[in-house]
Amino acid sequence: MRVIFMGTPDFAVYSLKALLTQHEVIAVVSQPDKPKGRGKKLVPTPVKEYALEQGLQVYQPEKARDPEFVTLLEELAPDVIAVTAFGQILPESILNIPKYGCINVHGSLLPQYRGAAPMQWSIINGEKVTGITTMFMAKGMDTGDMLLTTEVEITPEDNFSSVHDKMAEAGANLLLDTLSALQAGTVKRVPQDHEAATYAPMITKETGHIDWTKSAQEIIDLMRGLDPTPGAYTVYEEEPLKIFKGMQAEGDYLQGKTGEVIDITKKGFVVKCGDGALIITELQVRGKKRMAADAYLRGHAMNKGVLLQ
Repeated sequence: MRVIFMGTPDFAVYSLKALLTQHEVIAVVSQPDKPKGRGKKLVPTPVKEYALEQGLQVYQPEKARDPEFVTLLEELAPDVIAVTAFGQILPESILNIPKYGCINVHGSLLPQYRGAAPMQWSIINGEKVTGITTMFMAKGMDTGDMLLTTEVEITPEDNFSSVHDKMAEAGANLLLDTLSALQAGTVKRVPQDHEAATYAPMITKETGHIDWTKSAQEIIDLMRGLDPTPGAYTVYEEEPLKIFKGMQAEGDYLQGKTGEVIDITKKGFVVKCGDGALIITELQVRGKKRMAADAYLRGHAMNKGVLLQ
């Protein structure tokens, strides 16, 4: 197949690599470079960087709906446009170009977790299983007919980083299976049950603000879903304190207010939460590297009775 690939982050690089093993990628489309760091130097997207290494033609439209860009895609005459985490909603003028349509690789078992951050929210919400869905793209956000799905387990040890890698690989494999089925004419379109849809909105800094009235497991799941970035956090001595790992404290911790440091142990400090207490075992202070909580406590005095916000 003659494929135009659209994608932006690391997650999408897996799909591009897979496509190159079986198809002719005639062009790659990615988001514009963005300034980063103190010097605000423009940095290419991971997809652009990989595509250039492979000698592929890369386009970076500010808006995919611009008529000049749409005309360019028409002239390229792709059999299919494959999209993995591109970052822009495609207009009908693009959706109608390819012979086999525009195929999207989405990081959830649709219609659950439509939106920008399905992997993070599946972990935050304590799901045990997530997965990948390939679908025909439609005008709405993640509303198109489904094609193929595959499940991915979320273990208690998983965080966003590990789930991301498992999902990226699963998505790349499912994309190849989907294109093969499209060519063979064996794939079936399955309309989504829109009434069963749930949404996974964009992750913001405030998403990570720990609510200590929640259960220990809910707080642990929040930490896992936002690890390594942007990180769950609390406020200690008027400064954000990122919390990456914790474990439910054994015993009856009934005393104290929610968010109160009620004990200091060899493993870390114990915080009262909605259904008991949580031992914080890994954290990060602003401007410092991640560290074990016991190492932090050796250099910082934290007293019982402190209230984390």
